[in-house]
Amino acid sequence: MNIAIIGYGRMGRLIEQKALNRGHQIVCIIDKDNLDDFSSEAFRSADVAIEFTTPQTAEENIRKAWASGVNVVSGTTGWQNRLPELKQELLTNGKALFWSSNYSIGVNLFFALSKRMSELMQPYKDYSALITEIHHIHKLDAPSGTAVTLAELTGIQAEEIKSIRQGEVPGTHILTYESDVDKLELRHEAKSREGFAVGAVLAAEYLNGKRGFYTMNDLLKIQ
Repeated sequence: MNIAIIGYGRMGRLIEQKALNRGHQIVCIIDKDNLDDFSSEAFRSADVAIEFTTPQTAEENIRKAWASGVNVVSGTTGWQNRLPELKQELLTNGKALFWSSNYSIGVNLFFALSKRMSELMQPYKDYSALITEIHHIHKLDAPSGTAVTLAELTGIQAEEIKSIRQGEVPGTHILTYESDVDKLELRHEAKSREGFAVGAVLAAEYLNGKRGFYTMNDLLKIQ
């Protein structure tokens, strides 16, 4: 499969490595210094583009890719309030978008477990809920997109998210329910960014040839 990469930071480079390891071709790499390449023959030859950039540029990048006939896997967070409009456009424009706040298989299983835990905890009002997310100091959005997704799945309010930025932590998310007598926790701790990169490449493989909007729930068949 021919893959284009949009955003060539640490995630972009890791995605390149994982895609090559899985036998794919990297036909174009776009970063902030060569944005004109969205209209290049090399970019248009891609089956799928994988986009990890910034909240300020993600939507425009997706639209530019669509304009060149290339479908997109996006892992950029902090802009998902614009997704409903893009989903509506996908109903008629014949394009495809795969978006997730986190491409780690483990995190998405953590999402499913957390949703079920929140359902079980619902009757027990003595427990207060908290989401804690810890990331490296370079992360641009706070709270993380993963924490926002977790809050949406569990019905926890945004003010119950605690964001910590320290060192080079790849990503840790903790769902806590605590009462006066005990504490329950679900925790996912990424050991590196490799799981995110592999998941993004798996998403590109899944998206190839499809139309419409997809998430990791579709890829992993999580209800």
